[in-house]
Order: sequence, then structure tokens, then C-alpha cells
Amino acid sequence: MEVSLKGKVALVTGASRGIGLAIAKTFAESGASVMMVSRKIDESAMEGIEGEVAIRPANVGDPTAATDVVRETIAKFGRLDILVNNAATNPYYGPTMGVDEGRYDKTFQINLKAPLQWTQAAYEASFKENPGVIINIASVGGLRTDGGGLGVYNLTKAALIHFTRQLASEIGPNRVIGIAPGLVKTDFAGFLVENFGDKIAATVPLKRLGEPEDIANFATFLASDSASWITGETYVIDGGAGLNTSNAG
Repeated sequence: MEVSLKGKVALVTGASRGIGLAIAKTFAESGASVMMVSRKIDESAMEGIEGEVAIRPANVGDPTAATDVVRETIAKFGRLDILVNNAATNPYYGPTMGVDEGRYDKTFQINLKAPLQWTQAAYEASFKENPGVIINIASVGGLRTDGGGLGVYNLTKAALIHFTRQLASEIGPNRVIGIAPGLVKTDFAGFLVENFGDKIAATVPLKRLGEPEDIANFATFLASDSASWITGETYVIDGGAGLNTSNAG
């Protein structure tokens, strides 16, 4: 089976590094034209990517930016087929009861409200008439409780998982799919990787942490026509860590 995105156009938020960059790169190498969205312009993110890509700075928490970037993507590439809601933030690490209102609101704004706004923009501009694929990058934390300091972040990811199911039931034949990564070696997860990475990797059945490419490869399959009868589900990719409940979070 050949997984191809030839002729497709994708928009990926949070695409200048980590999982988002890996998804943009793999999409492009699979034949898609890709609009990479990043909070700050970073031309170096496109270096080494084989394929047609562009990068657009935007604050994903700004609904006006969502509308503008979707329109610009269609104007540049002629269409829009795939939206990847990858951008996320985690400004607070600590007990859920200790979070302040500002950081609570910021976490929900970027991790939950923004995916809705970007999906609305894509739907109104393209997907309403030409059904596409929406991929939401959640987290295994959205499926279990956390004994550390990620409770608030995980609340947003749990809601994103339900949002995926709810939206899939409402806007078919558009496909809406979630991916819930375990601990992946990215700058975003740097604190966890540096402080707990070796310990977690030693107990994971596959004996390693995730790489951004692990997520990108699966996202490419889900975005392709090879996955055309898949919608509404969120898939855990964690090297088997969830088989041992001591690895939760």
C-alpha cells in the first residue's frame, strides 16, 4: 500500500518545530502542498523539506488570523484538503487547584478554542462544499489522570478528544481524527524529557521515547485516502507506555 498525499493541500499549525514540523515535512514529502503556521516567522523551518511549502506567522489564538490564513492558503495553492490542529501551550505546571485564571484561560484558548476556530474557518472556506480531513493533536494525558503538574493541560486535551468525536458526528463526510501521543522528544516536552525521560523509556515496552516522525508518519496515513473510512477516533501512539498504568501522564 502506497500512502500518498499527491495533489492535496494541507495547513498545519504550530509547524515550525517538533511534531508540527515533522508533520509538515512528511506531508510535503508525500506529495502535499503545505502551509506551515508558526507564531513567529522562521524560514529555517522549511530548510531540507522536499516539496512545496510556505510558512505564515500567525497567533493561533486569534480567530481573525485563522480566517486570513485559510484564505491565503487557498489563494496560494488553489484548495484546502487537510487541517492539522497541532499548536498547543502549557504555561502552568502544578496542581490543578493552584492554577490562576490567566494561565487557565490561556491554556484553554490555545489548546481547545483555537482548534474550533481554525476548523470553523476551514469549514466555511472549503470543507462545507469540499469535504476534507481535520487532525487534532491531543495527548495521552487527555485519557488519564496525572499525579504531577499537567492536570490543567490534560483537561484541554481530554476536551479536544471529545471535540474530535463530536465534530465527526456533525460534519461528515468530513473526517475528523485525533492523535494522542505519549512522551515525544520535542522542545515543548523538554522538561519532562530531561527530568523523567530515561526512567519512562526504561519501562515502555518499546524501550524508547517517541520521535516527532513517529507521529508524523501516522498523521500522513490518516490524512490520506488510504484511511478514508476512519473518523471520530483518537489513536494513542505511546510505544506501549499505557499498558503499564505507572507510566500514566
